[in-house]
Amino acid sequence: MKTITSSKIHIIRENIFYAIEPTVTDNTSKLNLYDWIMLISIILGIVPLAFKYSTPKLSVLDKTVAGIFIFDYVLRFSTADFKFNEFKIKSFLRYPFTINAIIDLVTILPAFTFLSNNLKLLRIFRFSRLLRIFRIFRYSRTIRLVKNVLKNQKGALASVFTLAVAYILISATLIFNLEPDSFEDFFDAVYWSCLTLTTVGYGDIYPITDLGRLIAMISSFFGIAMVAMPSGIITAGIMNELNKEKAHEEEDEFEKLKESLLNGTYNAEEYEKVHEKYTIKKSGWGYIFHKLFSRY
Repeated sequence: MKTITSSKIHIIRENIFYAIEPTVTDNTSKLNLYDWIMLISIILGIVPLAFKYSTPKLSVLDKTVAGIFIFDYVLRFSTADFKFNEFKIKSFLRYPFTINAIIDLVTILPAFTFLSNNLKLLRIFRFSRLLRIFRIFRYSRTIRLVKNVLKNQKGALASVFTLAVAYILISATLIFNLEPDSFEDFFDAVYWSCLTLTTVGYGDIYPITDLGRLIAMISSFFGIAMVAMPSGIITAGIMNELNKEKAHEEEDEFEKLKESLLNGTYNAEEYEKVHEKYTIKKSGWGYIFHKLFSRY
């Protein structure tokens, strides 16, 4: 009896896990009902931040959203072993320290403002509401795409970042020593160097000597290159990820068509769609034949 009960609980927990895990992969239309509920809750949870003062209606809205987030956190914590495919105890200890879990926990803190009347603490709780926007990243295909790009291109981006930091420190050191009257401390020099490198330039601090202006001009030209490099790396990475998604989509379509041919459930309309799509873009019938029967 205990084994049967334990098995039922396991199945229920597994079903809950697959219900609450974001289903978005390559298309936001694949969001399930739970995903949409959470997305709407996240958007509503940010509404109180648009008002300076709380009202009874806003308070009810905030507590309702916080209650949904607490419920979501409990469900995710209780199904953590399915996420990590590890022993229950290890998974339950690991989950609270993941980035998503930390964000989830911080975003439900406003629900506990009744525990303290401390003004600073209340302000911190109000700020934590802002972090609710990060919960939406879990359901966004675009954010997942950018995340994969940053992960795959981290080496190149790290090199560019290191080069930028080195140049900022060098130019800040030079300008600080050349113009001690214009820059009161080294932080002012670093501040100016960052703004010049990014070609922002607020104009509140600027060099007045010819040599200082020369350094400013060099920094501006260098800044254009520094902004262009990561932009090019990220753009190339995004195009690569999009091409991968298209390749996976193509493979899925051919796998379905291949399965229908082998199982005798051939659909002429489906075949014509695949034919029309890939005979134009690829190399005609030979390409389709190769994709269908290359593994047999």
